[in-house]
Order: sequence, then C-alpha cells, then structure tokens
Amino acid sequence: MHPVQPLASPARGRWLLALLVFGNVWLAAVGQGCSRNPCGVGATCQETAGGRPVCSCPAGYSGNPLVQCRRAECLDHSECRGDQACRNGNCVNPCAGVCGVNANCEVRNHVPVCSCPRGRTGDPFSSCRLQDPEELCRPSPCGSNTQCNVINGVPTCSCLPGYIGSPLSGCRHECESDGECSSNQYCSQFKCANGCNQCGKGATCARVTNHRAVCECPKGYIGSPFTECRPECFGDRDCPAGRPACIYGICKNPCEGACGVNADCNLRGLTPVCSCPRDMTGDPFISCRPFTKEDLCSPNPCGTNAVCTPGYDRSNQERPVCTCPPGYTGNALSSCVRGECQSDAECADHKACIAYQCVDPCSGQCGVGAQCQAKRHLAVCTCPAGTQGDALVSCRTARNYPVARYNKKRNAVP
Repeated sequence: MHPVQPLASPARGRWLLALLVFGNVWLAAVGQGCSRNPCGVGATCQETAGGRPVCSCPAGYSGNPLVQCRRAECLDHSECRGDQACRNGNCVNPCAGVCGVNANCEVRNHVPVCSCPRGRTGDPFSSCRLQDPEELCRPSPCGSNTQCNVINGVPTCSCLPGYIGSPLSGCRHECESDGECSSNQYCSQFKCANGCNQCGKGATCARVTNHRAVCECPKGYIGSPFTECRPECFGDRDCPAGRPACIYGICKNPCEGACGVNADCNLRGLTPVCSCPRDMTGDPFISCRPFTKEDLCSPNPCGTNAVCTPGYDRSNQERPVCTCPPGYTGNALSSCVRGECQSDAECADHKACIAYQCVDPCSGQCGVGAQCQAKRHLAVCTCPAGTQGDALVSCRTARNYPVARYNKKRNAVP
C-alpha cells in the first residue's frame, strides 16, 4: 500500500476539527435515536431497526441533511421556462452539450431538438458538415429509367430521353413496335415518329397507311423516294438535245407551251420564236387559223384614210383593192385627203362642187361660140347677141330672110 501523504498543517487542522465535531454529534445522536432530532434544518430522520437515526432530505429538497435541506428549484419541467428543463432540481438549458459540432439546438416543450443548419447535413448529435446538393439524389428516390436532379434544394425526378411514364415509379420506352403508335406514325428508336419521316430527302409524302409512308419523287426529279430525290439537271449542259434547257431542275424544250394553237415554234439558241405557218394567219402567241378574204385587208395595206376591200387582179388572183372613201381624193395606195367640198352648198355661188373641189361650172359646158355665166352653182349657156343656135351645141351668126306679110282681111270669114 502507498503511504498516506500528510495534509498541510492549516488544512489538516480544519479537517480534524470538523471530524471531531461531527463525531461528537453523531455519537450523541446515535445514543438517543431521532428523539432529539439529530438531523439538520428541513431534514427527515428515520430510525433503523437497531434504533440508529438516519438523516435525509425529503423529496424536492437538497443539501446536507445533517446541516440543512433546501427546497429544489424545480421538481419537474413544468416549473421551468419553456426553453429550460428540470435536471437535479435545477432549471437548466437542456441544449448544453447535447448536439454535435455545427448543429443547431432548439428547445421544444423543455426537450432539446438537434438539427443541421440549412446547407449542412450529417448526424446532428455528432457533427454537421457542408451539404453537397447532389447527395439528395444518392440514393435516387426515382424509379427505373429516370434521372434525379436537385432543383431549388428539392430532388426532382424525370424520365430519361426517349422514355415515358411516371418518374417516381419508373419510366419505359414510348414504343417497342409500330403497333404501339397511331396508324400515321411508326416506331423509330423507341419513339413514335411521323410516318412521313420515312421519305427520303427531297421526296414528297403522299400519305401514310398502316404505319408506312407512300413516298414519291416530284415530277422531273430522279432517284429513290426513300433515300433521296434530286433534280434531273443542274444546268443546260446536263440536258439532251430534244430538251436542251434546264428549267427549275427539269430538262425541257423551251417551245413547250410557249406558242399559241397551230403556231410554229423554232429555237433561236434557247429562245422560242413563234410564228404562224405560211398558209395561216393570226397571233402566234394565241392561235393561228387559215386565211380568209377578209385577211387580205387585215392589216390594211392601203394608204392613209383609204378603204380596203377584197378583190381580184387581172389574173383572177385574190388581192386587196384600195379606194378613197366618198368625200376624199388622192392616191389610195399612199394617202387619201378630204375634198374641198361635199356639195355645192359648200362652194361660192359662182362655183360648183365637182369631184369634191369648188370649180367653175362653166368649164366645157357650153357649145361652140356660146357664152357661159355661172349662177347658183350652175352653168348658164346663152348665144351672144347677133347669133343664134343651141347654146349647148353651137351658136352661129343670124341670117336675114324676107318677112311675109299677114293680110287680116284675107283671112277674115266671109
């Protein structure tokens, strides 16, 4: 055994004195039981079977039962504030030393509640650490064929691309076969796609029947409608002689549809030239028709203001005949001009309208030797004095013949 070290002299003296006093009191108490109340203030004394007193503090009290028992601060939690708890008769902070490192402690109804602060995770009774948002998705709370993403601090489930269904219970392919799609769709890479997508580049989709597209290459295009349709040509040099022009990717004859009905078309380079055949007439861009007599005067081959009428020449061949219309004079082949007058009324009194000109009406009207005077647009012919005859034919000098005498008596009635 190790030897007991002696106490320092002042402390040793106080300890011995207290022990002596306590021993005397105890000895006296033991000898008389609880009758002399050997316990301290507020303490309870009970005698054992041998009559020895036993001191203790009653429930709700604490202290040295040989000296004094004091009432405890509390007996249960209800005697403390809501943020305190009753421990060993004292109202204390229940959070003290309860939660882990970096954890929060909140007292609810006298009970400490430990939790990790926002942005931290872990065991709040041992230690809280900075939170990795992706940890909310490990392990994933989502179903099969899904993906978990943390959005605004909440794990969010969604189906993987090409999958449909409930992401919480599990997702599946949209389709495994054409029969799982509508009749105008087909299953492509596990998704229902537009049936016309089966047509090739540049092709047209006529319709979709029973999940299959009917594809066609546009008119003038060549190739496979399920792979690619391409233009027949990219330039004139790609076209044959019978269709020498490349128009919008199609080899064509420029004369096709360029001219009118019954018209002739000839290419000048790649430019169509339209004309009517020799025995026909009309607008070559609209229609050509056989000649008629009326066509001899259309367009009018005569001069200005002249009138054209179908006729015949000396060899009885049809030809246009040009004449000046009434009231006009001139060369019908070059020009017809309006006459000076249409009637005598448009001329002076001493002139007459002859051949649409105001002229002297006496010109050549009277007979030989007669004299003419124009009056009221007419020629007045008279034989001069000393002459006689028909002024319209001839006037001659008058001859003297004997004059027979008339005997009235001879002719009287008897």
